[in-house]
Amino acid sequence: MKVNWQTIDTVLLDMDGTLLDLHFDNFFWLTHLPKRYAEHHGIQSDKAEQLLHSRYREKQGTLDWYCLEYWSNELRLNIRQAKDEVRHLIRERPFVQEFLSQLKRAGINRVLITNAHPQSLELKLEVTGLQNHLDRIISSHDYGEPKESQQFWSRLRQEVTFDPANTLFIDDSEAVLKAAGTFGIIHLLTMLQPDSQQPLRRRALYPAIHHFDEILPVSMKS
Repeated sequence: MKVNWQTIDTVLLDMDGTLLDLHFDNFFWLTHLPKRYAEHHGIQSDKAEQLLHSRYREKQGTLDWYCLEYWSNELRLNIRQAKDEVRHLIRERPFVQEFLSQLKRAGINRVLITNAHPQSLELKLEVTGLQNHLDRIISSHDYGEPKESQQFWSRLRQEVTFDPANTLFIDDSEAVLKAAGTFGIIHLLTMLQPDSQQPLRRRALYPAIHHFDEILPVSMKS
């Protein structure tokens, strides 16, 4: 995978599964939270898993799916507190800081755009310090629309100066990449292994990398 850095002015970056290992999120939502839910409501673990996984599917792709306040109310659990119990699993993917540092040296704007709820975003920034390596951070909850929505991209364009023709967007979600492509962003890139504990994807609909070293070095504009 090659990127022509001479044509790139802005890099839009996803967080979970792109800059950060998706293992934390998958473990939390698929294993840890069902366990806590079963304990709290006095039901069997397998029943809790089936119930929660079904509820997740109903909301997938909507802003509620990412909203900690929504799930706290629905499940009658403090989701932010439960996330803190497994915060030790939050970690950056390989070569992230080197990649972000090279973007800065090349004068390329680094914008994090995430569907993560502000409470989840706060926790992950507290653990990783990613905010020190980015020029701007935006949660889709600020706009009331997920990244899968064209309304999100319209709002983003109003608030962040970028040319879709000279922007690289990196995200592990093909649904989100499709929305970005529909909006007009040409340079799209995805990840082959968002979760380090899961196998590499066998196929990808977009150009894909395993780690960021595959698109280094970021060359200075001539």
